[in-house]
Amino acid sequence: MQRGKISFGKINLNLSKPVEKPADAENESKTSSSSTGGFKKIDKQQMQKQIEDVTEDLEAQRLREVMGLTGFGRKTAKVFDINEQIAKAKEVAPLPKLQEDEKTNEEENDDDDEVIGPLPSMAGVGESERSQQKSQNKTLKAKGGDEDDDDDDDDDDDDDEDNEELHLEKKIPDSHEVQMQHSSKAILALAGDPAGARLVSGSIDYEVSFWDFAGMDSSMRSFRTIQPCENYPIRDLHYSITGDMILVISGNSQAKILDRDGFEKMECVKGDLYISDMSKTKGHTAQLTSGCWHPYTKEEFLTAALDGTLRIWRGIKNKEQHTVIKTRAQGGLKTNASSCAYNRDATLIAAGCIDGSIQMWDTRKMYVNTTHCLRGAHQKGSEISSIVFSYLGQQLATRCNDETLKLWDIRNFKQPLHTWSNLFSRYDTTDCCFSPDDKILVTGESLAKGEKEANLHFYNSQTFEEIKRIPVTDSHIIKTLWHPKLNQLFVGCGNGIIKCYYDEYRSLRGAKLCAVKKYRKKRHMEVVGVSQIITPHALPMFRQEKSGSSRKKMEKDRLDPVKSRRPDLPITSGQGGRVASSGGTLSSYVIRNLGLSKRVDDDQDPREAILKYAKEAAENPYWIAPAYKQTQPKPVFSTPLEGAGGGGEGDDNEPENKKAKKE
Repeated sequence: MQRGKISFGKINLNLSKPVEKPADAENESKTSSSSTGGFKKIDKQQMQKQIEDVTEDLEAQRLREVMGLTGFGRKTAKVFDINEQIAKAKEVAPLPKLQEDEKTNEEENDDDDEVIGPLPSMAGVGESERSQQKSQNKTLKAKGGDEDDDDDDDDDDDDDEDNEELHLEKKIPDSHEVQMQHSSKAILALAGDPAGARLVSGSIDYEVSFWDFAGMDSSMRSFRTIQPCENYPIRDLHYSITGDMILVISGNSQAKILDRDGFEKMECVKGDLYISDMSKTKGHTAQLTSGCWHPYTKEEFLTAALDGTLRIWRGIKNKEQHTVIKTRAQGGLKTNASSCAYNRDATLIAAGCIDGSIQMWDTRKMYVNTTHCLRGAHQKGSEISSIVFSYLGQQLATRCNDETLKLWDIRNFKQPLHTWSNLFSRYDTTDCCFSPDDKILVTGESLAKGEKEANLHFYNSQTFEEIKRIPVTDSHIIKTLWHPKLNQLFVGCGNGIIKCYYDEYRSLRGAKLCAVKKYRKKRHMEVVGVSQIITPHALPMFRQEKSGSSRKKMEKDRLDPVKSRRPDLPITSGQGGRVASSGGTLSSYVIRNLGLSKRVDDDQDPREAILKYAKEAAENPYWIAPAYKQTQPKPVFSTPLEGAGGGGEGDDNEPENKKAKKE
């Protein structure tokens, strides 16, 4: 039966035109019209007009779609074709269960090589269901089949296990190796930025080094080294979920929070040593052992110490703890926690204690009683140096100083799934980690007597067999970090070396960026030393200045106005600052400095000023005398006696009164 199209949009009520009905419904309407009145018959002309209107609307809509004007102007009604929707639903319909399992298995086998990061939670559930189906199929075949079939199945299973081991071995990123030198002391802490841009390392020599992969070259040098906790060894480091803060756990009783560049943002409060009830103190009263950030709350973190408590801290500004959790031994006495951790969804807090027990609390309940508590999980008196949840949250791995590594299932938390022994660990911070897909468990060992190299061990978390063993260094292996985003392995050693293992094709960024960059040496300036010759009896002009104290030399240079670059001294009289030194106004200053080359005193006689140049004008007549030289008459000057009626001139042109008398 074909169904018409359903349209959603504006509904127009037109009473003049009758409602259009399909042909199949006409018979039903005729029968029903006898009882209820029914609808009137539609004329052929009206039917044709309505069909023409519909075709015109469809043609106009197609033109708009071709011209790209579908969303312009008034919104048209959306049209859905039910037949097309049913056909699409049939195509995307779920397959039968067996076919779906086969299809998913084939897709996963094809895509296993491409997966790098952690698997989602549903993926793990699918794997467990498939493994259960496989085991059920094997049991059914074993009951109903022949012995020959059983042998064939066993051979197939062995081949599958070998292929899985080879496949897991290929997933380990160890094709290339890079070395970073932190110091000469043992590295007790190692943490990676969630984004994969930076790495932080802390050692027993109180120092924390910051490594930036984008800024490093092939020399692999850290860009900053600090001592955040003075003379306390750095036991643990953790980046927050946003990567902007670092939790520092040291041998002190106060945890610190640093920002991304190493500057202190917060220091936890120290508790009162004279209060016996640890829940009444504001902070830890003994040495810290471990700590970690909340998986998704930004400013919440957890710390563990040797005072028998775990403390939850919330907020950077509020320096007091939020919750106090007490760890109890078998008889109710307190015991110390050596490691702690959150699971991935922050519903459980786990602590590994010195008495060998593993204790867990549900964060959704009160912290009075434990949700899971397993006494004797490890040897009593040996510290559980690391406790780690898997990415899916169903498994738990613990590393202890009793030379064992154990894998637990939280759903059946009575016996370990497997125990790996003969793993010597000398440091109480030796840890273990899961691969991003939870299929591989990694841990290191300390160097025992008579051995030359310490190895990094890789175990299959499903078959519990050793996949690979990598010799790392001639010292202890303390820290291991498998970064899920970079797909790179960072190993902290006892000789202060951090080794990074990566794969050329499967790993991303990180150390791959640094290995390509070349190290460029800095050009050093050549400085030639000048020997000083001391001559105490030399003349002052040849005597060299003694290299005395810099203070005396500075005082001497201070008195020199040239060396000290002394500014002009302020004037004592006048107006307008420096302008007033040469006059009261700006015009006087301009006339004084620009208009006149020499100063003219107001009290000078003008006749003396003119006669000052008389001698020079007589000796060098340049301006006036040369013009009248040819036409200038000879000057005749009268004597004073002539005017008085005296005698004539003598031979020597002297006055008569001055001539000598003749006898």
